Amino acid sequence: MEKPSLPSGTRDFSPMVMQRRKYILSIMESVFVSHGFGALETPSLENLKTLQGKYGNEGDQLLFKVLNSGDYLSKVGEDVLHSKDVKSLTPHISDRGLRYDLTVPLARFVVMNRNDISFPFKRYQMQPVWRADRPQKGRYREFWQCDIDVVGANSVVSEAELVEMYQAVFERLGLGVKIRINHRGVLDAFMGVLGNREDWNTFMIVIDKADKIGYEGVAKELQERGLEKALGAWDWLWKSKSVDGNEAKLALAASTEFMQGDALTKALNELRTILKLVAHSDNLALDFTLARGLSYYTGAVFEVEGCDVRLPADFRLGSIGGGGRYDNLTGVFGLKDVSGVGVSFGLDRIYDTMEAAGLFAGVGVNPQATLVCAMDEACLLFSSGVARALRARLPVVELYPGTPKLKKQLDYANDKKMGFAVIIGNEEMQANQVALKNLVSGEQSHCSVDGAIQIITAVGGN
Repeated sequence: MEKPSLPSGTRDFSPMVMQRRKYILSIMESVFVSHGFGALETPSLENLKTLQGKYGNEGDQLLFKVLNSGDYLSKVGEDVLHSKDVKSLTPHISDRGLRYDLTVPLARFVVMNRNDISFPFKRYQMQPVWRADRPQKGRYREFWQCDIDVVGANSVVSEAELVEMYQAVFERLGLGVKIRINHRGVLDAFMGVLGNREDWNTFMIVIDKADKIGYEGVAKELQERGLEKALGAWDWLWKSKSVDGNEAKLALAASTEFMQGDALTKALNELRTILKLVAHSDNLALDFTLARGLSYYTGAVFEVEGCDVRLPADFRLGSIGGGGRYDNLTGVFGLKDVSGVGVSFGLDRIYDTMEAAGLFAGVGVNPQATLVCAMDEACLLFSSGVARALRARLPVVELYPGTPKLKKQLDYANDKKMGFAVIIGNEEMQANQVALKNLVSGEQSHCSVDGAIQIITAVGGN
């Protein structure tokens, strides 16, 4: 007999976990809607030609490709089959793939529907994505992204709004975070030191590891890669992290001799404007070492990390959100000069972080949730009617399926963290009443169905 198992990098979600996930999603959605963002969903499957070439060579290798239906090998030439060349074979047997993220599908949607949508187009999207990555802690092959994007607006007002939405979501979740911000223009200012695009790309790849390998680790790797000329730039970047205050960091960047030019001035002005527009910047910090999404981000970039004081000292998970401005993404689909900016919330990592911080204690507890318990078969019909009457006016009412011993029924209610049990025996049925037990306090009383509703409603729910 086959032992049941799951594909590596995927998970089941129990009702308790789903309740917590939906709690997170509901808070996100309420914030998104309050800022005028509309919901969008796109298919799990996209044409491979839509996905390929948008995420770099590494991203292309992580795409889950879906085999064509039918006898997909019948039209493949013998030379291709015997060559064992995956790149040559793939176009013959697969023309669709599972979506890798929500940004490329958004760009496709905007281009396909540009005559039917209003700009700026503000959308939120919360759906699973798939990557054929090596599973590890905090990294899955199937996971959810929750994206908010503004397409067709050049103003950094949108960046400030996205930052404030980050702040609103995590404040309502009760999770302490740090939002790091940088600008592609600041990173481009190092081109003069590096001399060419290839060395600049290598420099960015190495400094992006700073959080993991530290100052010495980055310096060592730069030397190993033959980029001694970048050591001065790296030294400046690392020291800038210790400068107190965002304004002081902006002033430092503006006065650095090897970082000059109109692009740098524009970047610093945009960062300064964003920081002024955000009402509360206590958890918003400039970090000139932040280098993410360099293949398509063109302006401000963001990254969010959990830094809640309740997290264990050894808790390490990486970013729980990030994004930035991408001015050229729709261009790959033929729509030029459409600017966009967006950020993503990593639902799975947010869940893991909140769980580690102990923030789910009250989630799923509904003091109004009620279980109707029938003492024997003769009481079932009456109990069913009571459950129906309660359900018309209360949020959660269950009728226990069957008539086992009362202890078993009450254990079920306690396991589900319900607030009340309505117990019905022959005595209650004949008197057209119920025995109402508060499962938290243990108090029990006899009353009518309307009386039970009044008592339960007075407790309040969440």
